[in-house]
Amino acid sequence: MSDLRQLQFNNLEAAVDDARQLLASGYVRHGNWSLGQICRHLVLVQDPSVDGYPVWMSLFAPLRPLVRRLLLPKVLSGDSPRGIRTAPMFVPPNGLVDANEVEAFAASVTRLLNHSGSFAPHPGFGRLPREKILEIHTAHAAHHLRHLRAEGDSD
Repeated sequence: MSDLRQLQFNNLEAAVDDARQLLASGYVRHGNWSLGQICRHLVLVQDPSVDGYPVWMSLFAPLRPLVRRLLLPKVLSGDSPRGIRTAPMFVPPNGLVDANEVEAFAASVTRLLNHSGSFAPHPGFGRLPREKILEIHTAHAAHHLRHLRAEGDSD
């Protein structure tokens, strides 16, 4: 998988910067989604941290301790499992305008960072401290954005 970038962000602002740089330079896809689709997916997954997740997602609550122990360390280390199907509500449509979606991602990140209340329990990992939720979203952004490489970037 040498086409994938080795990517790790220190924070969500760095993920926004990366998305904006890809938008400015143009990019080559090494995955299924465009930059716009990745940014829409990130918004769809991030916003429920503030707004709450659908009730049906709490059906998985009994599995959270196991998932938190087995999967969370992999997610945070940048070793997220690939090829796991996401819930249809988190799948972005085709035909999105990259520039619009990059800015929507930036706005979602700002909203997340400015949120002063507690975050909704994560469907897979349960209730976590603010720093851990932000760390999960940061790792998730790197997981997806690594599938795009700037035009002319051969690293």
